[in-house]
Amino acid sequence: MNYEIVNLEAKTMVGVNAVTGNDDPQMGKIIGGLWAKLYEDGIQATIKNKVNEYAIGLYSDYTKDSYCVTAGCEVSKPENAELTVKIIPAGKYAKFSVHGDMQKAVAEAWEKIWKMDLNRRFTGDFEEYLNSDWENADINLFIAIQ
Repeated sequence: MNYEIVNLEAKTMVGVNAVTGNDDPQMGKIIGGLWAKLYEDGIQATIKNKVNEYAIGLYSDYTKDSYCVTAGCEVSKPENAELTVKIIPAGKYAKFSVHGDMQKAVAEAWEKIWKMDLNRRFTGDFEEYLNSDWENADINLFIAIQ
C-alpha cells in the first residue's frame, strides 16, 4: 500500500468520543455509534468555527489495550463546551489516500496499515473524510511516524 510522508501543523478538533480497542468485541458498534451521534443526532451541524466540512476520525490516547476514538471536525477555535476538544499533534505522518465504499475502504486500509512496518508514534492517527459519498468516498488516513 503506497503512502507519502507529510509534515503537518497541529490541528484542533471538536467532536464526540469513546474508548475502545481492537480486541473489544463492541469496537465496530462503538465507533459506528460515534458517527451516528455526529450526523444523525445533528452534532456536526452545531460545531462552531469549522475550518472545512471534512469529518475527522481521530485515534489517540493509546494504551496497551485501548485507545480513544473521536469523531468530529477541525476547528479554528473550540467553542462547543459540551463536546470533546482534541489536539492532533504536529509532526511527520504517513499519508494514505483511499477511495471507495466508506466503511469497506477504511477497514481494508487499516488492515493493511496494521501489518506494515511503520515506525509509529501512537500520538494521534486520523482519517479525514473529504466527501460524504458513502459509495465513492475519498479518504486520507494519517499515521503519526517517527
